Amino acid sequence: MLRLERARASPRAQSGARGAGSPGDEVRMRRRQASRGRATCSGSSLRMLRRTHMVRTGKVFHVRQQIQGDQLYFSSMTSHLIKHPCKKNIALYLGRRLFFTRDNFRSSLLPLSIPTSMKAGLPEVTSAHIAGSVLLLVVSRKVYIYNYEANYWNTSIGIEHPVSHVSGDNCCYSGHPFCVDISNSVFAYLHGDQISQTNIYFSNNGGFRYQKFAYEKQAELVGSLGGIFYFHSLSQVGLLLIDQGKARFSYSEHPLNFSFGLPFDYNGTLNILITPGQKGILIFWFERSLLLSRNSGQLVYPLQVKEGPHTLLSSISEANVTIYSVAANEYELAVLTQENNLYYGSLGILSSSLIKFTGQNIWSQEAALMFTDVGRVEILVPLSDPVFPAFDFEKCPINIQEILMDPQLQVDVCKVELLQGEFDNKMYTIDMNSELELTALMIPRPGMSLVPLAMVSNPHSLGLQAVIYEDGYTYDGNTRHRLNISLRQQHHWGRADPNFTSSIKRPTGSTITLDIANKEISCVDLKPLTALISVGCDQEKKIVIQNEISACYNGILDPVGLQDNYSYVIEREAYDPNFQGQKASEDLVVHYHYEKLGCPHLVYYNTPWKPVVELWREGKFQEVIQAEFVLLEVNGLFTYTYSLTANTALCRSQPQNWTTIMSDAGDKGLFSWNRENYVSCHDPDNEAPLMWPDVPYQILGGPTANKVIFEQRNGIYIFYISIVDPYYSYCHLETTFSVYVYGAFPLSVIPTAVIIIPLVVMLLSVWLVYAIPKLLHTEKGLRFKSFWAHLCRRCRKACFRGGN
Repeated sequence: MLRLERARASPRAQSGARGAGSPGDEVRMRRRQASRGRATCSGSSLRMLRRTHMVRTGKVFHVRQQIQGDQLYFSSMTSHLIKHPCKKNIALYLGRRLFFTRDNFRSSLLPLSIPTSMKAGLPEVTSAHIAGSVLLLVVSRKVYIYNYEANYWNTSIGIEHPVSHVSGDNCCYSGHPFCVDISNSVFAYLHGDQISQTNIYFSNNGGFRYQKFAYEKQAELVGSLGGIFYFHSLSQVGLLLIDQGKARFSYSEHPLNFSFGLPFDYNGTLNILITPGQKGILIFWFERSLLLSRNSGQLVYPLQVKEGPHTLLSSISEANVTIYSVAANEYELAVLTQENNLYYGSLGILSSSLIKFTGQNIWSQEAALMFTDVGRVEILVPLSDPVFPAFDFEKCPINIQEILMDPQLQVDVCKVELLQGEFDNKMYTIDMNSELELTALMIPRPGMSLVPLAMVSNPHSLGLQAVIYEDGYTYDGNTRHRLNISLRQQHHWGRADPNFTSSIKRPTGSTITLDIANKEISCVDLKPLTALISVGCDQEKKIVIQNEISACYNGILDPVGLQDNYSYVIEREAYDPNFQGQKASEDLVVHYHYEKLGCPHLVYYNTPWKPVVELWREGKFQEVIQAEFVLLEVNGLFTYTYSLTANTALCRSQPQNWTTIMSDAGDKGLFSWNRENYVSCHDPDNEAPLMWPDVPYQILGGPTANKVIFEQRNGIYIFYISIVDPYYSYCHLETTFSVYVYGAFPLSVIPTAVIIIPLVVMLLSVWLVYAIPKLLHTEKGLRFKSFWAHLCRRCRKACFRGGN
């Protein structure tokens, strides 16, 4: 029988960087007292174990590696092991020493140490988290970052108060922004501090930089802080309150922010393990307690324990054992106790019990559990070397499926032959007003019946409908069952009360899980089917401005010339660089980017105009957008207005405009009018009074027939367009496009009166030249002619007499 010798540190490794009398001495002393004896990897129920082996590498030549810096140690009495859920070979062992591996402990390792230049003080680690490509460690109540890919240490920025723990999650599905945000979200907090006055810090960049987190109504909460977590499966921040031996969760967003989760017993300091996969499964444990939640802490309950064919305990506390190490993956849970027992359970939808495997000396003080694959557990023990400072590792692999086949356990045979779906371990996006169809195939064993169960982790945001039907037979006569699942936002099913659904304006997330409700624990390899659903922006969507008649098509502009560093001048009277409608001090030369804008759309100046906006997805036309949108000329041109005013648009309240948006934008930039800050003036809940009804109404589309009216000016306009309707899409649908306005006569620089008076005189003269000759041939004309002839004769006679 192979022996698993307990790990015993060499005198050099024991001393490390800590001096005598440090707070870690008491922890080390208790560990040594508890580790007297020997450990083996065998037992009656564990006789199916594979051969135990020891990992020892890099010690052929007597080249002594040195431990650089202060050697770290874990503050807890028990050993923990953290595995990266995405990068399976990366893991961190926390015990009397810390070991960080990038090959799943397949090589000997030096204990992890922090450089003395970091001035960490006492090298006691109270919490750790692997966030992407960095390792976050809380050392002496400060957060330190170890970038294991670049091999450098750093200190987190922004934390001004002592913290003891960090919490976070990792998303392994894709590089989608929703998934990246999950991996980058990290909390730092002081466990046990009074909630009403504690300081909580949040990082959205993987722990490098933090800022204070403002939790609504935090000052009103009573109790101490047991932890704060971002439950991405529920799109909620959960705050664990501890008060008088009871604990419960408080949540940040509607509709859960009006109540608390159900209280549960909190005896001792519970370790909280968030299982991978964003399913909302939490495991709470310490030496005498093991609790489980499947809905992000809303309901927490103890796991039942099967200690034999006829013995069922309501909780592990009744088993009178001391829990030492807990491990979990997306589908399974394993528990190692100091009484040399191993407990195993499934994390299926309805599974709520553990089964006991009896062992013989399988526990040691340095032992830690971890899953290496589905149905495969490994007990890991670091072993010191009297010659080399690098530690070896004893591994005891356990095949759960083989153990469950032991007739003494009397475990029923799995009644499912196949559970398959193409959506398993994939990520999907459901945008506003969109649907998703998923399909799964199930085949039971002959003579067996199945009870499929599909569940979403966030029913406040995502609703489903499932239809099952027979889909033929296999070659051996088994019935094939097909399950079709339809997913859409809970709001659009029309079956949920508004007080149950989350805010439709807020992007959320959920997981969809399909499992067999009456599945036995022996179905180890038959894991549930799970997909991550982002109820948010579909990154494949974009908007395109319809351009059927362009200025190039009509020969007004030359496309070759537009591509040849084309530029044009905007007169200083027509634009304002500050977008306030004031004339600029000088003309502006604009370089036209043909690659981005193409040929401008042709618009006649004297015709009210509105762009036709098209929605495209993955290069395919979807629809013409009728939602509300806004325009802004990017160079500050203000020689256009709108056909409607706030009054004629039938606004109930004062509408927004670009001036108010820019004044509130701050550092967000000029073009910051979007779905997140848009408020409709037709909204009955908008209480802004309508004080200026004659201002132009600057929103196009939607319920109004508003259009753009250009002033008498020809030229190119480059517009920024943004869809602001918050109920059309979660995406910031925006783009830039150009139009060419034509048909306007140039404005005259001469005053109007100076032009009109000479024109009237000229027209009168022309009329007289035409009218007088015709008038002389009429009766009135003859009398008029005789009058002037008689008058001339009298004048001549008078002149003649005067001369004599």
